[in-house]
Amino acid sequence: MASTKTGFDKWVTKKLESPSFAKAHHEARKHVEAVDAIVRSLDAVREQSGITKAELARSIDAKPEIVRRLFTKAGANPTLETVVQIAAALGLELKLVPVAPNRVTAKSKPRRSKEAAQAVA
Repeated sequence: MASTKTGFDKWVTKKLESPSFAKAHHEARKHVEAVDAIVRSLDAVREQSGITKAELARSIDAKPEIVRRLFTKAGANPTLETVVQIAAALGLELKLVPVAPNRVTAKSKPRRSKEAAQAVA
């Protein structure tokens, strides 16, 4: 069964013809997919541990609907604080892993504030 494209779908398809829009869209998709992968991983550990969403919510002093929506709503976008709290409650910790050196770009390099630069000088 073929799905009908909405006006928005048609607009995006047209905009994707622009190389700059296509690049920005691709980067945004990568970020969304990264968040989704983290949420799916946390939910898998929760299920394997036999912990209900309500129990997990209580363990991080959150409302049950917050955890329920996080694991059931498409495109959830939790705060980093929530992710860290849930990970800790599940006996996990978050770690940053460097990307390949040739993938670091000027745009992705961390910027130092004037104060930080002056403190180093």
